[in-house]
Amino acid sequence: MLVFHDVSESRELNRRLSYHASHDLLTGLVNRREFENRVERALKSAKAREAQYALCYLDIDQFKIVNDTCGHSAGDALLGQMGALLKSKVRWRDTLSRLGGDEFGILLESCTLDEAMHMAESVREAVRNFRFSWEERVFRLGASIGVVPITADNEDVATILSAADSACAAAKELGRNRVHSFAENDIELMRRRREMQWAARINAALEEGRFELFRMPIAPLQKPETGLHYELLLRMRDENGRIVAPDNFIAAAERYGITPSIDRWVIENALRWLVSEADERERLEMCSINLSGQSLGDDKFLPYVIDQFNRSGLDPSKICFEITETAAVASFSQANRFIQSLKQLGCKFALDDFGTGLSSFGYLKHFPVDYLKIDGSFVREILHDPIDREMVRSINEIGHLTGKQTIAEFAENAEIIQMLKNIGVDYAQGYGIAQPQRVLKSVASL
Repeated sequence: MLVFHDVSESRELNRRLSYHASHDLLTGLVNRREFENRVERALKSAKAREAQYALCYLDIDQFKIVNDTCGHSAGDALLGQMGALLKSKVRWRDTLSRLGGDEFGILLESCTLDEAMHMAESVREAVRNFRFSWEERVFRLGASIGVVPITADNEDVATILSAADSACAAAKELGRNRVHSFAENDIELMRRRREMQWAARINAALEEGRFELFRMPIAPLQKPETGLHYELLLRMRDENGRIVAPDNFIAAAERYGITPSIDRWVIENALRWLVSEADERERLEMCSINLSGQSLGDDKFLPYVIDQFNRSGLDPSKICFEITETAAVASFSQANRFIQSLKQLGCKFALDDFGTGLSSFGYLKHFPVDYLKIDGSFVREILHDPIDREMVRSINEIGHLTGKQTIAEFAENAEIIQMLKNIGVDYAQGYGIAQPQRVLKSVASL
């Protein structure tokens, strides 16, 4: 006896499941998981010296405009058409993938770096000539493409994709709609990769409570004060417990939008520390806290600060927020609104790094700040450079004319402090006054 079963439906179902597991449903292209598998096979082949490979990382420059103005349906339609366009430009043995969002990857087999650059240029040109139409609207697009060779020296797939992503980001920064190749000695790409690594480390430090607060005294030069006046400084400890200076991680935090989270941590923990230390609170004349330009542009940040004051019960007149001149000018209306709102509570404000911007004096009269912090680049050489000395004198005079008190940074020794006092500067801050001291040990982020 023979029994026959029709398994065609079962096989078709398995085929569909296998296809969906390895392909993007919107474009029909290979998905990221399958693409990474093929890149891994290519890397093994490259290490065995069997063939040459290259990888292109492509980002559609104007995709967000289409998505925001016409809706997600238009964005999906654009991605489908873009997938078809790119597929028509690659060779049969190459792998085209939608990596996510408006990002595509192309794995080029038996391809040198020069050939990959030529291929990427032809793809970029095809995208530039493409027109996307939606409900009588026509959009011109562009593509930023990063190109990397896959060689035996590559560590793993993640390293290759990271390098390609960095090259693509560099193409964007250089003006968009262009191709940028990765080279190990590429300074711009090395900087970006370091910043990407720092971004991950900063987030980990926030989660693991590896940030600390130090204070830097600000001393009066013209008349004595009864209370303490100081600026809170942020420090981070690395994975081995060593202190990391802000210069090493702030640029990465700004590039990847982490500074508002850092500012929230500083405000929450600074106010909590002041509330918990009754003696400090009683002796406090003014505590300065730095804010980033990104926080000024965050609509939820102002309500957060007000809520922190309400929760802590701390007198807002004891707090002075420092905003850099460049950040204030870049987001002029938002900065003004932020300052006005918190000044109503009683907070003070200082314009930090004053004198480094191109329009310093022109903007000064529009900012209702209480203090001007004269940038340390002028103060450092005040004893030897007459131009720096006159800059400090001018900033001090203009500050006083507009009703503001002045603070000079980088007062490194007694001679500089005496010179600042003679000029009429109100306050000085620097190692000549005192070095920073830790006030708050690492506390886990809430």
